[in-house]
Amino acid sequence: MTQQVPSTEPRLTGVRNFRDVGGLPTVDGKRVRAGRLYRSGHLAHADEQDAAFLGSLKLHTVFDFRNAGDQALEGPDIELPGVRNLNLPLTDPASGVEFWSMVRDGDIAQLRELLADGRAEARMKGSYRAIITGRTAEHSRVLREMADGGLPALMHCAAGKDRAGLSVAVSLLALGVERAAIEEDYLKSNAAHRRYKVRRSADAPGGTSPEVMELLSPMFDARLEYLDAAFEAIEETWGDVETYLGRGLGLTPEVRERLRADFLD
Repeated sequence: MTQQVPSTEPRLTGVRNFRDVGGLPTVDGKRVRAGRLYRSGHLAHADEQDAAFLGSLKLHTVFDFRNAGDQALEGPDIELPGVRNLNLPLTDPASGVEFWSMVRDGDIAQLRELLADGRAEARMKGSYRAIITGRTAEHSRVLREMADGGLPALMHCAAGKDRAGLSVAVSLLALGVERAAIEEDYLKSNAAHRRYKVRRSADAPGGTSPEVMELLSPMFDARLEYLDAAFEAIEETWGDVETYLGRGLGLTPEVRERLRADFLD
């Protein structure tokens, strides 16, 4: 059965996993204002209608968390007139090139060695933890840019699930959004019409057989255990969210108040 796109979502042709994070509740009874922060997969394949829709959002900033390898594979984002594009890679440009070549071209034996018996899940959780602990400067800049007039904003990586998902989660933590609401938004990336399309070379051994897809699925799922690993890294490294935001990201009360004023109803 074909997955139906909710009527409130735009039907974009070349951009996957797009949504407005407006409406999410905070712990003190407020809500994230619609039209302030969007998230998606990359914009490299947006067609003319997609570009017209994105232009209608009056975006100020697009945060692109892809690295040079991602951009070489998919291409640069389309240019949106009047929109500032900030590329803040959340992984090293050389990281994972061999791995992703294996994902696209490897045979079943190679994929089993890389991904079977929990290795794919462990890789994902390790990546989430590393982004939280190792990319504080990038997340601090994102929040400061938004507090300093950078809204409305759109955050994306390749699939819009992991790097963008974590950056959205960090932003929502800074606004005081309920953790359950952050988790619910994160899991929306699993909807069939939003998921990243797994690419295998036409001559890759095993193609997209059920076993190959089962081995690859942990890499392309949004799983709470991954997001939990990020939250655990915050607690283990800084003790709690408030200390992470204050000491880890260097956010002053004034910056957080500006964010809340711009974001919340």
